[in-house]
Order: sequence, then structure tokens, then C-alpha cells
Amino acid sequence: MSSTLIERPAPGSAAASAGTAPRRRTRVLALPEARWAAAATVLFLIALPLQLTGAPAWAWGPLYALAYATGGWEPAWAGLQALKEKTLDVDLLMIVAALGAAAVGQVMDGALLIVIFATSGALEALATARTADSVRGLLDLAPATATRLLDDGTEQSLPTAELAVGDTVLVRPGERVGADGRVLDGASEVDQATITGEPLPVPKAAGDEVFAGTLNGTGALRVRVERDASDSVIARIVAMVEEASETKAPTQLFIEKVEQRYSIGMVIATLAVFAVPLALGAAFTGSLLRAMTFMIVASPCAVVLATMPPLLSAIANAGRHGVLVKSAVVMERLGQIDAVALDKTGTLTEGTPRVTDIRPLPGSDLTEDELLALAAAAEHPSEHPLARAVVDAARTHALSLAEAEDFTSTPGVGVTATVDGRAVTVGAPTRLLDDTDEATLATTVATELEQDGRTAVLVTLDGVPVGLLGIADRLRPDAAATVTALAALTGTAPVLLTGDNPRAAARLAAEVGITDVRAGLLPQDKVTAVKEQEAAGRKVLVLGDGVNDAPALAAAHTGIAMGRAGSDLALETADAVVVRDELATVPAVVALSRRARGFVVQNLVIASVFITALAVWDLVATLPLPLGVLGHEGSTVIVGLNGLRLLREAAWTKASAEGRR
Repeated sequence: MSSTLIERPAPGSAAASAGTAPRRRTRVLALPEARWAAAATVLFLIALPLQLTGAPAWAWGPLYALAYATGGWEPAWAGLQALKEKTLDVDLLMIVAALGAAAVGQVMDGALLIVIFATSGALEALATARTADSVRGLLDLAPATATRLLDDGTEQSLPTAELAVGDTVLVRPGERVGADGRVLDGASEVDQATITGEPLPVPKAAGDEVFAGTLNGTGALRVRVERDASDSVIARIVAMVEEASETKAPTQLFIEKVEQRYSIGMVIATLAVFAVPLALGAAFTGSLLRAMTFMIVASPCAVVLATMPPLLSAIANAGRHGVLVKSAVVMERLGQIDAVALDKTGTLTEGTPRVTDIRPLPGSDLTEDELLALAAAAEHPSEHPLARAVVDAARTHALSLAEAEDFTSTPGVGVTATVDGRAVTVGAPTRLLDDTDEATLATTVATELEQDGRTAVLVTLDGVPVGLLGIADRLRPDAAATVTALAALTGTAPVLLTGDNPRAAARLAAEVGITDVRAGLLPQDKVTAVKEQEAAGRKVLVLGDGVNDAPALAAAHTGIAMGRAGSDLALETADAVVVRDELATVPAVVALSRRARGFVVQNLVIASVFITALAVWDLVATLPLPLGVLGHEGSTVIVGLNGLRLLREAAWTKASAEGRR
């Protein structure tokens, strides 16, 4: 009787995500910054059409006033607090500029500035909260309780936090390991992708190390605890992410650093323009008007807008093409990178094992499809990742599977089932082969597959080897081109940082053209590798996807996570996300960032020419206030429109071409 191939949960679906931390999400409106920004935005959107349609000022004026208050009080208060520390905060200057605009009749412009800054602050607060959510959620990977074996042989259930070094715990099939330790007895396969990033479960037997939070397979293990819960690898990942996020140098746009000095100079100059003529006998009203005009034409608004439109346009363009860049600061930093570190599983590869080779043995009288159908029928009841790969391959080949009976699974060995009345075994060649001639031939084929970086799976029929399957994590189609493009953009070859075994890492690195390979790394080892490069003066871009990549993503100059394959922690920790897992977009967004920086320089030149000309006119002659406002607004419009050129499709096309050079 044939069985129907039931569709299994896709990797990344809820059912397939047992290995991920429970998702914690701070609601947007739970943040006060978001509530105030939303209120200011709503008030502005109500007032704007009323003003534009000619409604009386009493209808829209109070709404604008409320928008100023709701959106501006927090940055104003923060700015005043910074002023106490003798720091002129940019947000405070924006509030002053907005109030100055309102004072000369540009109420709508000032309200728009308030809304933009309030929204920016809300997004920053949300990003911080979401990162904290993911870090806290990571701790949920470790089970809340564990089963301790007492000296008299009885079992005791207790919180994992109470486990002490030297305790012996029992890990049943399907349970998570409660503490870092070493196997005393038993055999199983443990999914430790959250720690090492390895795509396949790792066989564990007496003497092997296991980690808290990793998922046990079908066997039972007795484990001796070797580390306290606070010192486990999973706890250290949390600590490293938090430490890297807190100690990473405060990020500022380049223009914000310049603007600190510029704004102080502008304030001093405005006071001088007012006080000096007044001291020399000029009229108070004339001196005040001249000083007010000077403050308007020399205000930092045009300088800020010289920077933001190109960066925000680049962010929007990248978003349309599947790259989520989380802030203007990140977009600017992307163009500064001069070294790249890449993860292997789920980043350069798809992160899902697939059948790559089907090798019937001579004399078996089986075709490739018949061998695959036989193996898939036996593996169909199994939930092992290799079994899923075999069944998925049979589905791809549209094969009909016979019903499997008497199914059994032996950890570390394989599965056995009766298919059409014959015994079929699928498993590890080293555990199933003996000294027969058929076994010698099968061993030769298995060795060839393993030398090519495949996992060899033996299929026997009534105890006789009939063929082997090669299973591997498939390389992404654009991986090699991306490595070449990133090497060209940075001038240095990328480095591969992976927790996978050295042989698999070396094989993949050879395929994509990477020569610097560092394999078998734990999360802290990846952070060390990144810090070594940063200590040498490099600005490192880290590209990864897993929980084990999160500390390196946080420690790097810039971190990018793969969106579909990425864990919650990696997605929240990273500065940017490749939403559709298209590696080719990474060099493109780096090139786009560099183009955006070029546009910023153009805009700063334009803004400085306008500011200089208008300020000199106001100081040397008499610049009418309306003309000063017109010149100021005109420069703002010009730099804004220039920056919006990066929204065009041609901008991404050019960036992609530069990324492929």
C-alpha cells in the first residue's frame, strides 16, 4: 500500500521552530516615546489639510500647538538635561529651530520638524526594546527544570538554576539539556545549532560535551554538570550581546558631530549680531530683526536636511529590494566597512540538509529513484533532519512510497523498517557495515562522499548494502559572487567564522573562494575573531543568522542578519536584515551606502553656499526677513530633492553594478 507524502512544517514555521526561543515582543504603543510620537503625528495630519484648505487659524493653530507640545517636550527636556552637562544636544537645537520657524510664521515647517524627530526617537526606543526582548527570550531556551539523579538512584525534579557542579542529570528523549556538562552514559543525537550553528544533530556518547538549551534526540543521556547555570554557554551568549550593545561606541551621524560645533558657533554668532549693534546704539527692533533673520538663514535645519534625505532615500530603496536597514546611522556606517566576516550555515548555505547524491551499488539492481524510494519509505516516520531530507527528495522526485511497518530508531545508528515485506535499514555506514565484499565497496563510496563534504547514509536491504545517499547543506546560488564582490568593495578577502567541523567548512570555503577559514568556533570565539580585526583598525561587517552569531553581530562595526533563516536574537541584534535571504543584495547595499555618503557631501556644499551667501548679505547689508526665509527654505528644498534622487530604481541598479565589480 502506498502512503501519501504529508507536507512537513517548513523550516522556520512554528512547528519547525522548536529550537528557537519563545518570541517576546514589546508592543509599539507600550513605549511612551511611541505614544507621544503617534499623538504628534495624528495632530499634525489633522491640522495640515485644514491649513492647506484655507480654514481659519483658530481651527488649525491649536492643533499645531498640541503637536509641538506632544512631540517636542521629551527631546526638549532631554536637551535641557544635556545642557546641564555642558553639552548642546542636537534635539534641543531642532526644538529651538522649530520654535524659531513658528515665530516667523512657518508653523507648519516647525511642526513637521517636531514630528520627524519624535518619530525618529520612537523608532530608536522600539529597536532598543526589541533587542532586549530577544536577549531575555534567549534565556528561555534553557529548560526551567531538570531531573537530578540522587545517590540512591531516585529522581528529583528541581529548577535548573539550583543545579550544582558535579550533579548528575537525566535528559530524556526530546528534552532540552538543563546544564553544560559531559555525558556519563547513554547515546543520542543532540541538535546544538543554537550554540555552534551546525546544520545536523551531533552524535553524543559517554565523554562528549553537551550544552544547556540544546535539544536531545531519541536517546536518553546521563550528564554530569560541569558549569553553573550563570556560567553556561547560553548565559554567556546573553552576557556578550548585552555587553557588546552597551560598550559599542555611541553612534552618531558624521553631520551630528560637526553640528555640535556648528550650532554652538551659530548661537554665539546670533547673540553677537543682536548685542553688538545694540551696544553701538542701534535700535532694539532692528537689531532683533537682524539677529532673527541671521538665526533663520544660519540655522542647522538645512545642514540636517542635507544629510537625512540621501540616507533615508537609500534606506527606502534598499527596503524595496529586500534589505531592511534599521537607521540612518547604520546606512552611513555600512559604507565605512573595510573587512567582512561570514557565517557558514544559514548564511552562505541554505541551512537545510538536502540529498545531493544517490549512489546505487553495483549488483543491487536498483535505479536511483528506486533506491531513494526505498530509503524514504523507511525514513518517513522519522523526525530526524536527515530523514526529512530523504523524504523531501522523494517528494521532489514525485515518488510513491510503500507503507513502512515495524519502524524502529536507534540513536547514533539509524532506522529500520519493513517495506513490502523486506527489512530496510538506513543509517551511518560506520555502524552498519561488516567485512563482506559488499561492505568494502560501500565503504569506498562512503569515503568518497565524505571527502566531498557530504554526510554518507547507507541503505541496506535484508542486511545487504544496496546503495548510499550523500546529504549536504546546499550552497546559496549567489554565495560565490557575493564573496567576490565584498572582497572587491573592501579590498580584503572575507573570513569564514563557523561552529561547523573543519572539513565541511574548508570544502565550502573552497567553493566560494575564501582562504581564511576558522572552524569549530563557539560564540565567544567569533567575538574574539571580530575584536582582533577591529583592534587592527578594521571596520568589520559580520553577516550571520543564528543565536550563536548574535554576540559577533553586536560586537561588529556593522552586523547584517539573514531574514528568513535568522533567529529572533540575530534579527534584533543586527543593524540590517536581508529580508529575502538574497546574498547579492549585501554588496549592493554597501555600494548604495557609499553613494549616499557622496550625495551628503554634495548637499553640504549646496547648503553651505546658501548659508554663507545669506548670512553675509544679512551682516553686510539688510536682508529682508521674508527673503531670508525664502532663501533658507529654497536651500532646504534643493538639498532635499537632490537626496531623493537615491529613491530611483537607477540608484539601486548602479549600486548593484558597483557591488559586482
